Amino acid sequence: MGDNVLIRTRKFMSNRLLFRRQMVVDILHPGRCVLSLKDIRERLAKTYKTSPDMVFAFGFRTHFGGGKSTGFALVYDSLDHAKKFEPRYRLIRVKWVAGRHPQRQKVEERTQKQGEEDSWHETEKEEDGKLMCAAAFPD
Repeated sequence: MGDNVLIRTRKFMSNRLLFRRQMVVDILHPGRCVLSLKDIRERLAKTYKTSPDMVFAFGFRTHFGGGKSTGFALVYDSLDHAKKFEPRYRLIRVKWVAGRHPQRQKVEERTQKQGEEDSWHETEKEEDGKLMCAAAFPD
């Protein structure tokens, strides 16, 4: 984490219904690339005196020309509330929930099966010496 990186928060709001604090985060990083989300979470956790597990940072966009990025952060009061209110895809990103990735063999079998179902128009019938599409003349 570089010394010349400054993190500011604005539009701070304490959301008691969802047991969290939410804010817009501005990161000033002149002359270097954007901080990783892990570093952002650690710095925000230190600022708000909590553990990095309860900080969710997302939606960061770098401004044109670089040097400044803006995103959003949520700091939950407890892990239970975070698991209850955070969407599943964000829990997968922080590795709290295992994502579902089907095995490659099952994906291949599914595509083969779909290919067999879609190939019905390739079967042809012969009528009066001409090859015709089976879809044109159903049994």
